[in-house]
Amino acid sequence: MPTFQNPTTDAAEPSEALRVLAHATRVFEDPADTYAVLGDLIAGLRSLRQVFDQLATAHTQNQARAYDDAGNQGAGASHALTAAAALRQAATLLDGLHEQVDAALNASGRIAWHPAPSDSVPARWVGIVFLQGQDADEVLAIIDRDGTDAAIEHLAGFDMGEETTQAALVNGYVYDTIPAGPLDRTTSSGEYTLTYNHDHGHVSLLRAHPEPRKSAAEAPIVKRAPVRRQSRVIENEEDPFVPARSSSPSRGRAL
Repeated sequence: MPTFQNPTTDAAEPSEALRVLAHATRVFEDPADTYAVLGDLIAGLRSLRQVFDQLATAHTQNQARAYDDAGNQGAGASHALTAAAALRQAATLLDGLHEQVDAALNASGRIAWHPAPSDSVPARWVGIVFLQGQDADEVLAIIDRDGTDAAIEHLAGFDMGEETTQAALVNGYVYDTIPAGPLDRTTSSGEYTLTYNHDHGHVSLLRAHPEPRKSAAEAPIVKRAPVRRQSRVIENEEDPFVPARSSSPSRGRAL
């Protein structure tokens, strides 16, 4: 929580926030969100310039208290003035940075983002693994701690490649659309798509399967994306997207 009085404590908070922002902006599911992020960054740059000015003032006003490690006050005061000059130069450079980001913000605001174009052959989705309850808690914790990319990398260990694909095609565990409920969150990384829901405690991983569809006579049965009901869980020992019933915790099952 901000203190508005303790510079050391309050400096640590934006540092952590920027680290989190750097992680979050690696992928934009909706490019229109870039406009809002740029607007917040503009406000942050204005505040940052003020901070640099105030840091420079703190060095000049307190130069009489500045000593070097050998106890030389003259050398310490010189270092304080050098630091103040560098900070004021940094503040001046921020003015130019502010102008560039502001130009980017104005240009971004003129963009009308359209949905991503669909491929000539729409992809289907191969179910890799579905976890719920205690099995899902580990992955949800990874999402909270390290982000969705780390969770996708963890669950990708269930993917046996062509073996998984062929088993899904034979058993019908292939979907025309991503099987996610209205409250599920969805994110993609490369060929994988992760869906998860903290409130209902489940996660699933799917892989894009872009091969052209066969004719109606040759094509295997394809399950339509189900809408998961909140009131019950469908149990099926043969469905890899439902963990086996067991009295002990499991790691889930892959196709």
